[in-house]
Amino acid sequence: MTKQVYIPEDIAPVGKKFLTDKGYDVKVGTGTDEATILREGADADGIILRTSKFTKTIIDGLPNVKVIARHGVGFDNVDLKAATADKIWVTITPLANASSVAETTLTLLLMLAKNVRNDSLQMAAGNFDYKKTHKGMDLDGKTLGILGYGKIGKMLAEKVSGLNMKVLIYDPLVHTAERGELVSREEVLSQSDFISLHLPATAETKGTIGAAEFKQMKPTAYLMNIARGSIIDEPALIEALKAGEFAGAALDVYSQEPLPLDSPLFKMDNVLLTPHIASNTNETMDRMALHAAMEVDRVLSGEKPSWPVNKI
Repeated sequence: MTKQVYIPEDIAPVGKKFLTDKGYDVKVGTGTDEATILREGADADGIILRTSKFTKTIIDGLPNVKVIARHGVGFDNVDLKAATADKIWVTITPLANASSVAETTLTLLLMLAKNVRNDSLQMAAGNFDYKKTHKGMDLDGKTLGILGYGKIGKMLAEKVSGLNMKVLIYDPLVHTAERGELVSREEVLSQSDFISLHLPATAETKGTIGAAEFKQMKPTAYLMNIARGSIIDEPALIEALKAGEFAGAALDVYSQEPLPLDSPLFKMDNVLLTPHIASNTNETMDRMALHAAMEVDRVLSGEKPSWPVNKI
C-alpha cells in the first residue's frame, strides 16, 4: 500500500518531489486548525510540519503516523511528550538554516548600529537632516555577546570576525570556542554592546531573559532575539525599554505570532521589528523541505532518523 505524507502547510517543491519520486502519496493541507488536520491527515503515515501546533489531541487522533518532521529547528509547536508516548519520531533540520539565520542576525546588528530603519523612515517623511541629530556607531572595537553557542551562534561569531568586534560567549554546554571568549552569563549581559540570543525554546529557557537581565545590561546596549519569542519576558522587555534601561532591540520572534498590532513595541522608535524572517530565503526553504522529506523517508523505510529530538 502506498504510504501517505501529509503537509498541513505547503513546502518548497524540492521536498515534495523527493517524496513523490520515492513513491509516496503527498497530500498538502488546506488549514491548520485541529479539526482540519485531523480530517485531512487521517490516513497519513508521516507529517512534515511547519509552524502550526501539533497538540496531544492531534497526535492521538492520527494513529498511523510514525514521524513528525519539523520544517526547521524549533519544535516547541509539537507536544513532544505525547509524540514520544505514541512512539512517533520528532525530527528537525539542523543543517538547513544556520547560515541564513546568522546572516539575518548580522543584518540586524548592522541596522541597529547605523540606525538604518529610522534614517530611512525619516527620509521618506521629508526629514533628510534627521541623521544630523541621530548618528550611528562603528562596530569596530565594540563587544558582541552571544547567548547560546550552537550552530547559529558559531556561524554568527565567524561572520562578525571581519568586523574587529570582541565576541563574548555563554553556553553552559560548551567548553571551547573557535572564535570569541567563553565567559559567564553575567559577563555577557554586563559587558556587551550588542547581545544576541540563540537559545532553544524549552521549559528551562522560557522567560529567562527578563527584568533582572535587562538591569544588568549597559544603558547603551542593544538586544537581538532571532531565536524564539518565549525566551524573553515580553512585558518586562517593554517596561525596560520604556524606562530606558538599555538602548534598544531588534526582534524577529515574539511570544505571540503574528505580533498583535496593538503591541507597544510598534510605537517604539528604538525597536526594529521583523516578521520571523531569519530563515526566509529560497535556499533555506529548499533545504528545510528536502531535509524534512529525507527524515520522513528514513523513518517510513524502517531506518532511524538522522536528526531526532526524542527517543522512542
